[in-house]
Amino acid sequence: MKKEITIRTSNILFVGISIFGLASVSILSLFDPQATMDLVRVKLDNTDAISSIRGIYGGVGMSIISGLTYLLITKIILAIRFLTLFWFSYAFSRLITILVDGPLGDFGNQWLSIESAFFVFGAILLFVNQINKD
Repeated sequence: MKKEITIRTSNILFVGISIFGLASVSILSLFDPQATMDLVRVKLDNTDAISSIRGIYGGVGMSIISGLTYLLITKIILAIRFLTLFWFSYAFSRLITILVDGPLGDFGNQWLSIESAFFVFGAILLFVNQINKD
């Protein structure tokens, strides 16, 4: 019984922390796209650029958050599967950047570590949930 509670709590924390992190970037991007890009020292100098950041990080981010919130309530394992793939994709993209364009800066390295850790944690949760199910 205690094992099931620990697994369930870990599942909720993983999805919840992911939602919170994505929401912080999404809300910032909706209201101040330039502030989002200031994190990587990029100047948005036209409305198309502003609109793109607002749409991608803000609007699409909010769509992902909505879906994750629904899955958190109805089918948490699907949320964990999605997030494991999501965090892997972010980390993998940064690794491609390292291979193609060279070393990352402090921001990129910090997020590569975070995204990799979230991927590994998600993969562990998937494994543990599968073992617990059987």
